[in-house]
Amino acid sequence: MKILIFNWQDIKNPLAGGAEVHMHEIFSRVVRMGHEVTLYCSSFQGAKHEETIDGIKVIREGGRYLFNFRVPYRYLTRFSREHYDVVIDDMNKIPFFTPLYVREPLYILIHHLFDKSIFRETSLPFALYVYLTEKAGVAVCRNMGIPLMVVSESTKAEMKGKGFKDNEIEIVYNCVDHDRHKPDPSARSATPLVGYFGRLKKYKSVEHLLEAFAAVRREQPALKLVVIGEGDYRSTLQTVSGELGISDAVQFTGYVDENQKVRLLQQVWFVVNTSSKEGWGLTVIESNACGTAVLGSNVPGLRDAIRDGETGLLYEYDNISDLSVKMSLLLKDLPLRERLGKAAISWAGTFDWNRVAVYTLKLLERIIQEKNRAKS
Repeated sequence: MKILIFNWQDIKNPLAGGAEVHMHEIFSRVVRMGHEVTLYCSSFQGAKHEETIDGIKVIREGGRYLFNFRVPYRYLTRFSREHYDVVIDDMNKIPFFTPLYVREPLYILIHHLFDKSIFRETSLPFALYVYLTEKAGVAVCRNMGIPLMVVSESTKAEMKGKGFKDNEIEIVYNCVDHDRHKPDPSARSATPLVGYFGRLKKYKSVEHLLEAFAAVRREQPALKLVVIGEGDYRSTLQTVSGELGISDAVQFTGYVDENQKVRLLQQVWFVVNTSSKEGWGLTVIESNACGTAVLGSNVPGLRDAIRDGETGLLYEYDNISDLSVKMSLLLKDLPLRERLGKAAISWAGTFDWNRVAVYTLKLLERIIQEKNRAKS
């Protein structure tokens, strides 16, 4: 099978997140099953125009902000002539409107829609642009009957709310590399240490954690916070830390490699995820696989990834008091942390990239067969 993928970024892009991990983990395995995969994505400073990463042929062109205009042009001038069996459009932020010009069997992969949450992330003109194009892209897919892959029950419900039929939506979960993410009780910090793990974007609301941390630290002066990840909101968060008087207790790691990331997840007592919306919560499951519970906001995606009271805790989004109380509870209650951590390991163990890759391949084979039957 010859597969073409459109995505804004590849796994090596400094701004890559869960969408890129999901794509790379699945399709690198699809390659190992004997299939050919090409990814067309935007470029970044210092990137090669073309390279092969874990068997995936990566072609990079154009900058981050105008890549959506390059996709139809490059498809029509090149990819349409290269005889792909199936195309996957990883719709993340601004859509590529592939149903209007792609003629091969097509799947749209959606982690979550920004919808109105984009207005928390960026300036009004750009937010309006993303909101309207996303809305139009969803309408095109719905009206043309394009099947969807989504990553959670929450996203499936969201798309059904947009008019898609149940049988048009398949869930392809985020998973964990269990060879890399493992618990190590001996690595746990001897002193209270809380973590944040994820991209530093405005809609992730990490300032809520900083505010709650400042309140909890007044009760526990030895408490430390490590913020694992990078993003364009980092400087603002560092400023907020200074204003709250907690800079001496907060470490911003920036980008870390996989080994360092796992080590930090093994060290922290628990992870806090304050996002306003997620497709699933890949960072939750990776933390869980390291034996670390997650305290997350009760929003779409995170409420799918966190089993409240079993593998972690949920708090009311934007309720700093609720977040502070539950942080204090987890810090003080070692048996609770251990119970949640143990269940989190078992929960994470049910999500395996190899199984999901096989399932994805079956979906692609099915859509190709359906397209061929429609032609005959």
